[in-house]
Amino acid sequence: MQIPRKYLRTIALLCAAGAAVLIPRAWAGSCTTEAQMTAPERDALSSAARALLLQAQSGDVQGVRASAVPAVAANLAGLQGWVQYMQPLLKGAIVTVDEVYLLDASTDTPGEQDVDFFCGSPVVGFNFTGLPPATYALAILHATGVHDPQQVSFLLAKTPPNRWLLANLFNKPMIEAGHDGLWYWSSARKFAQNHQDWTALLYYRIATDLLDPVNFLTSPNLTTLETETGKVHPANFPGQAPLMLNVNGASFAVTSIGATTTFGPLDLEVHYAPSPAQIAELRYPADARKQVTDLMAALLQLHPELQAAFHGMWIHADQGKATVFALELPMSGNSANGQQSNVNLSPSAH
Repeated sequence: MQIPRKYLRTIALLCAAGAAVLIPRAWAGSCTTEAQMTAPERDALSSAARALLLQAQSGDVQGVRASAVPAVAANLAGLQGWVQYMQPLLKGAIVTVDEVYLLDASTDTPGEQDVDFFCGSPVVGFNFTGLPPATYALAILHATGVHDPQQVSFLLAKTPPNRWLLANLFNKPMIEAGHDGLWYWSSARKFAQNHQDWTALLYYRIATDLLDPVNFLTSPNLTTLETETGKVHPANFPGQAPLMLNVNGASFAVTSIGATTTFGPLDLEVHYAPSPAQIAELRYPADARKQVTDLMAALLQLHPELQAAFHGMWIHADQGKATVFALELPMSGNSANGQQSNVNLSPSAH
């Protein structure tokens, strides 16, 4: 089972994580940080979390299943898929427990939509949606010393007799294309200072994805990162509306631009919605390649700085939710590099 990098991986549906909030609510649970725990509490949580990741490292699906709450243990296919995905990534890795938090929601009212936890100083916050009343712990682990270091987080539930069982899990890479989140954050700042806002935004997004181990956590550093990202306003960047490009008399509707390491190096991932005439051209390899290279050349003509920030482009022609044609091209050494096109932004793009 392949797990896309850009999505938070979870095999359990016991709780859903929502956006973190900064204002405490009446149904906030209590949080104990690692520094505030007793040694036995800290050791019990760390040992349970470390054992789970070591079981995944050894491919022990049944061991992980036996260490899970019933709702998660029942999802054998999901557990097996996660272990099969993680085992090669963890082979030979050094497993460390980076942080643990004790989250007491045992006195919360059943059925509450949101449960918030505010931990330590400076404050780290967690927000959960639909979390059943119980005592939980969040353990954040790192698997390092391998080609693709991973950060894995476990939500553990306390069950009699004082046993911590897996209630949810999440994993993300720690690096992308050879660099960590701090490198992308620093690079994004430099791009922003040089008014290269397209590249700055994409690098800020990568930094956020790498530095936020779970999508329901807030911290001062992540808040600063979010604030800096919000100050970048790329002109005509596709999002709520497509970027309309008129290239040599043809109109392209670029619907999204992101970053990907699907092929190893860091590429731009470009999606566009071809017109009926362009769909017809895509049936013929030579015409399809010319169409894609025309679009690539047009984007590089508008933002030549992208050539130094990315290895290449992976361009998708989409019809509805399906991709009808896709091609990955390096920034250098292809027919789009240096190609001059008559490029204009249509009025709807402004």
